[in-house]
Amino acid sequence: MDDHGESATLCAGLSGALTEFGHRLMARVYYADTDFSGVVYHARYLEFFERGRSDYLRLAGVHHTELAEGKHGEKIIWVVRRMEIDFRGSARMDDILTIETRTEDISGARIFMAQQLKRGSEVLVEARVEAAIIGENGRPRRFPKEWIAAFMPKTNR
Repeated sequence: MDDHGESATLCAGLSGALTEFGHRLMARVYYADTDFSGVVYHARYLEFFERGRSDYLRLAGVHHTELAEGKHGEKIIWVVRRMEIDFRGSARMDDILTIETRTEDISGARIFMAQQLKRGSEVLVEARVEAAIIGENGRPRRFPKEWIAAFMPKTNR
């Protein structure tokens, strides 16, 4: 069945958008994201943040599948090394959330990111994330220079 170009329209906003500070992604809270009370279960916030980081990478030109297949010389894996989370409020079923991700610094094999999950202008959850890239052997690999320009916001350069 022909979709009359609808797929392209639907996919256009699927990964959010790059912004002057980093990346922004919208998400809806579904029943599966909540606990018995209709409030988002605390571990689900990690998944919302992961979607934000993954789509930020994708739009910046870094695709997990290419890294895992070794298209850049060797297999490269992103790993979260440390995460600090502040829960300030609760999201509820059917809320529309905004996940904002920005890079604070890149050093060696590590990237430091700040994330916020908002409902409208209200910040519900904040996270600071330290991620690293490692090679197939499990050893840290320096952050490629060509990625630094893609991930450092103009305001930090």
